[in-house]
Amino acid sequence: MKKNTSKNMLKRLLILSVVIIFLLCTNAARVFYLQVVRGEELAQKADLQQLKDTEITAMRGAIYDSEGNVLAQSATVWNIYIDPLAIDLEITEDDTAEKVAEKKAKSEKRRTLIVDKFSELFKYDEKEKEEFLEKTKQENHYTVVEKKVENNIKEKLSEFISENRLNCIGMEQTSKRYYPYGSLASSVIGFTGADDQGLSGIEAFYDETLTGTNGRVITAKDAVSNDISDDYETSVEATDGNSVVLTINQTIQYYLEKGLRQTLEEYQAKGAYGVVMNCKTGAVLGMSSLPDYDCNDPYKITYSKTKKEIKKIKGKENKQKAESAAVQNQWRNFTINDTYVPGSVFKTFIASAALEENVATINTTYNCTGSIKVKGWDRPMKCHYHPGHGTQTFAQGLENSCNPFFITVGQKLGVHNYFKYFDAFGFTQITGIDLPGEASPQYYPEEKYSLVELSSASMGQTNSLSPIQVCTGISAIANGGKLVQPYLVSSVLDSEGKTVKKTEPKVVRQVISSETAATVRQMMKGVVDNGTGKNGYVAGYSVGGKTGTSTKLGESKEGEGDKYIVSFAAIAPSDNPELAMIIIVDEPNQDLGGGALCAPIASEVIEEAMSVLGVEPKYDEDEIKNLSKYAPNVVGKSLEEAKKEISEYSLKCVVVGKGDKVVRQCPTSAGTIPSGGTIFVYTDETPKKMTKVPYFKGLTVSEAKSLAKTNHLNIEISGNNISSGSIVASRQSEEKDTSVEQGTVITVTFKSTESVLD
Repeated sequence: MKKNTSKNMLKRLLILSVVIIFLLCTNAARVFYLQVVRGEELAQKADLQQLKDTEITAMRGAIYDSEGNVLAQSATVWNIYIDPLAIDLEITEDDTAEKVAEKKAKSEKRRTLIVDKFSELFKYDEKEKEEFLEKTKQENHYTVVEKKVENNIKEKLSEFISENRLNCIGMEQTSKRYYPYGSLASSVIGFTGADDQGLSGIEAFYDETLTGTNGRVITAKDAVSNDISDDYETSVEATDGNSVVLTINQTIQYYLEKGLRQTLEEYQAKGAYGVVMNCKTGAVLGMSSLPDYDCNDPYKITYSKTKKEIKKIKGKENKQKAESAAVQNQWRNFTINDTYVPGSVFKTFIASAALEENVATINTTYNCTGSIKVKGWDRPMKCHYHPGHGTQTFAQGLENSCNPFFITVGQKLGVHNYFKYFDAFGFTQITGIDLPGEASPQYYPEEKYSLVELSSASMGQTNSLSPIQVCTGISAIANGGKLVQPYLVSSVLDSEGKTVKKTEPKVVRQVISSETAATVRQMMKGVVDNGTGKNGYVAGYSVGGKTGTSTKLGESKEGEGDKYIVSFAAIAPSDNPELAMIIIVDEPNQDLGGGALCAPIASEVIEEAMSVLGVEPKYDEDEIKNLSKYAPNVVGKSLEEAKKEISEYSLKCVVVGKGDKVVRQCPTSAGTIPSGGTIFVYTDETPKKMTKVPYFKGLTVSEAKSLAKTNHLNIEISGNNISSGSIVASRQSEEKDTSVEQGTVITVTFKSTESVLD
């Protein structure tokens, strides 16, 4: 009996041991599975439940112009999130049915309060309000409902949260990009996307430099997801991005864009583009590509012509495609991203090569009959002046932009020498400027040239170059023959404003001798003084230039006629240049050349740029006679004293009132008045004498002066030299019919009526 009992006990113990061992092994396997196999996954889940990880957005670096003006900067804004599960009051097992109903009612009241406040602050329509309501019912602890909220809205929301003791609404600091000047230099600056990543221009090219390193705050949470004491908080500070200082000068940029925009709108052109460079260093002082955009709203179409064309398109899908294409087009920086046939501007480089290789001198002559026969081409190559220029020197050939002359010079130069200088001026490769998407030149390699291609290339056809390449080549002529690399960022600053990197000007190579460069500059001055570029004239400064026209082959529709792209290259002052420039107008609605459309823009930019660069004017005798001067201050003086002083300034005086002492004058001493102008002086409190500004456009100088006098206005003449032939008014400082005080000075810009498609 005892023996059987012992056996049964042993059997039970054995079974119990097996069960225990099995359970231990099962638990061990479970522990292994949870800690090893799923350990990392479960640890992350635990962290999400127990820790709150908030990212602190680093500030993107600023973009400054050369004078320290802020062109782009980031500011603190806020992302707003809600905790939908925290909106509803917690219901426990101990709650009675009455208590549950009470809590649900309070929860709905909170929800309605929140929805109504958000609708008020963020101007929700009914659909947006309904969508927000659905978000408040989601089964999660975190839903972002508004991004990049301005501080004024954030403050109102904070006050609302505090007043109603809401722990279900939170705010996370982030940043937003602002562009204080809107569209100014937009084709250079670019813009950022929703994630603050640079998408265009400097923003894209220097994205890594401008982008900082985000920080984070990790906070412990309790069982109901409320933050625990700061003792459990860990933070890593954000590191702001570096800032960049551009070579762009705000004043030069403004006048460049102003001139391009006026011409774009007036002639309903496809585009208008310009580059202004410090010819000695390669620093870009101004760059614009129109139509452009507002960096704060880059998806909005800005050009009136484009908007009108899209409005006429039928069909929603077609209209959307056109809108998308228009937006993409205004983002493109033509001066960098595209190429064009430079036309007669290229003749400056042919002249440089010919003089350097002793193929021609400035006094070499040629008899232009209006065309030239080139072997291998079935018809004569024509000069833009069909009757022919007759016998002229090489300098006059450039002034007249004579095609047969330059074809002859190119043929004497030969393919090898031609291509040697084509390559030396940098036209076989990109410039390496610090902007994205620089277009490669489209050109014939040396072995592909026949006499026909050489002849065509010698007058600026055949090859396609980017505007930045052409401007860089013109800079080499301006600076004594050195090809310099263009650049836009002069320095990089850290978050404390200390310089961490500085751009040093880079000379790529010596292209031509300084003597050759000086001779070509002299020839370019003749283009402005005597030739097709008269509208590039600036009083007090010697300007060199070259006009250009190229036909856009294959782009004209039947019955439309040819489409043109016209241009003007300039250097100033021509005797010791500080800057080089290229101005381009693409497909104007009138057959006018670069001398008529582009040179006036260059003239205005040069006048302003010389002042910015501190280059003093040197006036000749004729210019001195027409100079404006500051009006004398005669306020407070007796009428007799005032008349005497005004007379000593060689000015006229008109008296308004019956007093014997001057109480007011127009123009004031703070403004300038042209030589021989009239000052209106008031001797009592007689109301200001007003007049309407007449329409001066199209008038000659004498006609404009007469009209201004009739309307009791002073007129200041700007633009083309009045001694250089037939000129007419093209722009005026005050719009027609504007009401102004009698004696006001109206600046009227004149340009030559001669227009050459060269």
